[in-house]
Amino acid sequence: MKFVAVISFFLLTSLGAFSQQPATSMQEPATRMVRLYPNPAVSYITFELRDNFKRGLTLQLYSGILGKKVFSIALTQERSILNLNEFPRGIYIYHLTDANGKIMESGKFQVTK
Repeated sequence: MKFVAVISFFLLTSLGAFSQQPATSMQEPATRMVRLYPNPAVSYITFELRDNFKRGLTLQLYSGILGKKVFSIALTQERSILNLNEFPRGIYIYHLTDANGKIMESGKFQVTK
């Protein structure tokens, strides 16, 4: 029995199951332009632009299920709070676009009610 435990431990460590490095998919890239919180959200969500705030950016929100645009706003401040009372629960995709319509960043958030 002790032999089986040693072999199991050896196989797991050689396969990387006990790796000390964090999974990269769980880390938020340091180059994100916008921080949003709370996520999941209930009644409001805050979009906060990082230090590299530029004029002429637009925030567009899409329904995660249908892909239909449900909201759009020109960002004029570093922080915008969006009231979610009219948004049904679900997943939403956001696009941060520049003045030319180029998508600078995308992400998602969840509305729970």
